[in-house]
Amino acid sequence: MTVVPLRRNRNYTLLWTGQAVSEVGFSTTMIAFPLLVLAITGSPAASGLVLGADAAAQLVAGLPAGALVDRWDRKKIMLWCEAVMALAVGSLALALWWDNASLAHMVLVAVVLGVCRALFEPAEDACLPRLVPDEQLATAISLNAARSSVGQMAGTALGGVLFAIGRVVPFVVDAITHLISLVSLVFLRVPPRKVERTPIGNIGKEMVEGLRWVWSHRHVRVTALCAVSLNFFFNAFYIVIIVLADGKGVPAGQIGLMAAMLGVGGVLGSLVAPTLHRVLHPWVSIMAVFWMVTVLTPLTLLAHNGYLLGALFAGMSFLAPTANTTINTHQLLLTPDELRGRLSGVMNVFVGSAAAAGPAVGGLLVEFVDGTVAVLWCTAGMAAISLLVTLSPVLRRFPRHAPVSV
Repeated sequence: MTVVPLRRNRNYTLLWTGQAVSEVGFSTTMIAFPLLVLAITGSPAASGLVLGADAAAQLVAGLPAGALVDRWDRKKIMLWCEAVMALAVGSLALALWWDNASLAHMVLVAVVLGVCRALFEPAEDACLPRLVPDEQLATAISLNAARSSVGQMAGTALGGVLFAIGRVVPFVVDAITHLISLVSLVFLRVPPRKVERTPIGNIGKEMVEGLRWVWSHRHVRVTALCAVSLNFFFNAFYIVIIVLADGKGVPAGQIGLMAAMLGVGGVLGSLVAPTLHRVLHPWVSIMAVFWMVTVLTPLTLLAHNGYLLGALFAGMSFLAPTANTTINTHQLLLTPDELRGRLSGVMNVFVGSAAAAGPAVGGLLVEFVDGTVAVLWCTAGMAAISLLVTLSPVLRRFPRHAPVSV
């Protein structure tokens, strides 16, 4: 049987294209939000409150969202999420047009966006194995990662420019992008699946089933711990190096370039991830990114400008898509369809919590010790985790091709 290339897979192309547009709009709003709050309230704390509300809503809703994705029609969830996000952002655009925007309104919109993303992401993840053949799943996952990286970079660049044109403009653009994605989803055809109807009161039990699945299956558990630990240590280091660069007198523009190079490395890494995933053993794919970050982290102490730091950051992020492709592909293929939403929900909560805790720990680290010492502590932590990954018997015996769950 001839496998149709992904570029000719109608359903995957519809989903990928719609989300590419939507992610640009979302990233535009995430940059414009703090600028808007600062312009209206003049309070950095209020600005942080709005972004924090979005992140907190996504984390709090993560586990129940995964359970709901497994009990409801996944296409309808994605449709409703895009529609609600368009309405939420559109309502803020109207309030700005009428000069009637309030902090409470902005916090509410941020919460709605966070909850919708908590629902949409597991729905998309769970649909993916039903839209593409198993042998193309790794490529689809890596292309989704490239889409996210490009969307974030484009939206970040656009957000400030559009806000400079007019406060309302970024939010109008975001609402339009959600509507475009909504239209593409209308034409999406997801193969039907049998959904077991259970009382809504069982949602807590279903959440526990998702947690139990992740913890009881060693390949899923170990890869989840790898993703969590990498996100925690890297995000802690990210804050440390920004503070250190600022202390060295690196210009703000170069620090921004340094951060942008993370996205560049991620995009380039996503393009080669399918090939590396195919030729490398899963253990090597996962181990390589840990050691790459471990080796490059102390080298940042020798870099005295944002250009060199940016090159190091690009190197750190280059192999991450290969590891993510390996982890996500195996997890999705190992997990039964009726549990894939909960798998994604659990992973989003765990990885998101690690990504949130990392900067907090990094900030405390540079508060109490010298920046150089903080970098060395981050290096030591990464080295310890890298050694555990290297010696892990589960990862060393990881199957090259994940058995498909039925």
